[in-house]
Amino acid sequence: MDRWLQKEPDKYHVDTIDMIDGSWREKSFAGYDVVFHVAGIAHVKAKKSQEALYYKVNTDLAIETARKAKADGVKQFIFMSSMIVYGESKSLKPVTITKDTQPSPNGFYGNSKLQAEIGIQQLEDEYFKVAILRPPMIYGPGSKGNFPRLVALAKKTPIFPAYHNQRSMLYIDNLCEFLKFIVEEAESGVFFPQDQNYVSTTDVIKIIKNLQGKRVLFIKQLSWIVVISSQIIPSVNKLFGSFTYDLKMTKYKYDYQLINLEEGLKNMGV
Repeated sequence: MDRWLQKEPDKYHVDTIDMIDGSWREKSFAGYDVVFHVAGIAHVKAKKSQEALYYKVNTDLAIETARKAKADGVKQFIFMSSMIVYGESKSLKPVTITKDTQPSPNGFYGNSKLQAEIGIQQLEDEYFKVAILRPPMIYGPGSKGNFPRLVALAKKTPIFPAYHNQRSMLYIDNLCEFLKFIVEEAESGVFFPQDQNYVSTTDVIKIIKNLQGKRVLFIKQLSWIVVISSQIIPSVNKLFGSFTYDLKMTKYKYDYQLINLEEGLKNMGV
């Protein structure tokens, strides 16, 4: 985010702070208009033994930071939550989130994010605005999680199951552009930014192969492998499941959807 705003150095000044130790508590937030809180635990295989740590970092730390920001006179607090507050894909059954869908996390990672949202929103008043972002999977240079694994697989495989799904995703530059508008307009509320179009796993494979100047053979008869393995390997549901936001939810007055999937993959150097 700081790299994005540095394109306009006369307009923005951005500082970052490490929250791994407790030294951040000694730093005053006075004089800052906005605090954007992104500290948290993610992209690791959550174990039951780590549950308390997830709530300590993802919930308690976030709320404590928001309280300090408010006490120090910050005008806006932006919290990076996640689409995961609606649950994780446990099967290949398509799921579409609408404006009427209520959060229903099915794991302590998602619940730790939701509890942070609730605690932070309780601090909001006319002088302290709170913006909650629930983005889908974010991808871009240096991204982590399942998407880089898919990219690596796409580079190697000459054949792939012709299994079509739909995923909401968000390229990192599109997220940054959206955040810029949230800051400029001093927005509050819950937001659902995503790329302009849904993404299919087969689309990703096809684009990567085209960028490499290679071809890939999609075989419909291999779709059964996806169906069977999804019942055994949880990560298959994340790669091939359909999990989307209703596109109407993510239409805002801002033109933030600047980069499409192919441009994003090019920027990732695939």
